[in-house]
Amino acid sequence: MDLKLFLTTFGIIFMAELGDKTQMATIMMTAHSHKPWTVFVGASLALVSITLLAVIFANLIGEYIPGTIIKKVAASGFLIIGILMFIDKV
Repeated sequence: MDLKLFLTTFGIIFMAELGDKTQMATIMMTAHSHKPWTVFVGASLALVSITLLAVIFANLIGEYIPGTIIKKVAASGFLIIGILMFIDKV
């Protein structure tokens, strides 16, 4: 296992998930149900499942589309979303 890649991935995902709507939903479900371990296991399995799908999808498209094109498409997508969010607030 590549420890540097592991730690980088962990750090990026950990920071990205702090304070997002998934974390808020998890907090609300725990507060409502008073069953923290059940919510923890459910939320953990959901995050692992969606991450597995992302890795499988990325691996498949990575075989057919060069990384530079994937980066450009992803950057364009983020830019479009940012512009739409900006326009929505104006």
